[in-house]
Amino acid sequence: MSQISASLLAILDLERLERNLFRGRSPQSTWPRVFGGQVIAQSLYAASQTVEGRQAHSLQAYFLLPGDPEVPIVYEVERLRDGRSFTTRRVLAIQKGEAIFAMSASFHIDEPGYEHQMPMPEVPMPEELPDRAALAKLIDRSQHDPLQGFYQRKRPIEIRPVEIERYRAATGLEPKFNVWMRAVEPLPDEPAFHRSVLAYASDLLLLDASLIAHGATVFDGKIQAASLDHALWFHRPFRADDWLLYAQDSPSTAGARGFSRGLVFDRHGRLVASVAQEGLIRPRPDLT
Repeated sequence: MSQISASLLAILDLERLERNLFRGRSPQSTWPRVFGGQVIAQSLYAASQTVEGRQAHSLQAYFLLPGDPEVPIVYEVERLRDGRSFTTRRVLAIQKGEAIFAMSASFHIDEPGYEHQMPMPEVPMPEELPDRAALAKLIDRSQHDPLQGFYQRKRPIEIRPVEIERYRAATGLEPKFNVWMRAVEPLPDEPAFHRSVLAYASDLLLLDASLIAHGATVFDGKIQAASLDHALWFHRPFRADDWLLYAQDSPSTAGARGFSRGLVFDRHGRLVASVAQEGLIRPRPDLT
């Protein structure tokens, strides 16, 4: 297993301190704050460790304070309800005595019922798209540009965007962005692990989708960007180490906030999850 993949496993290797108390750590990186997807994933996995016989079907979360990657994060799980069909948990992520993140998650037994879904967009399959090395060459930016650095960086989640032209456009485009993604190496079979990995990946590019209509990205030096809240619903079983299409759009931006949505499909066209997020996209002409 590569060091990159090991870092993903290490993120979810939480230390149990007490019955409802866990401790997680951040991987070594140059980021000045903890990646939001990491806190979502660790919170969900901590909650999952207090539930038996059912899987998470939804979560709603708020980012309260920036996390310090040098300091361990303590996850306090509150057991709100254990019902016959549903289980509810609340999680606080704590650093230096303050809550930096709050999440509620609901778990449901496996039971049959009605089924329908939206169709998957017609897009190229991941094998038809440039890999990480080829993608970095396609982005016509300087070697030190943050955007090129983002796609050149080795990470536990491989990303292959469909509409790469959005990064070359001088003006705004339709606010839609399709991205194939998967864990770079096989993961354990535990369903809660795959849900937590998808929770991690769901925060990678969703905020950026809200800037497509404005010909901008979160990598622009004159935009102050941060995730504010995040919601995720799991519909069907999936594997996060197989390709998933993340079909994103942004219905609205207003008041220095961008709202984005995402539908997650497996490569066979099954809708496995839905995501929604609002984030800060504050124009800052004083930033360079």
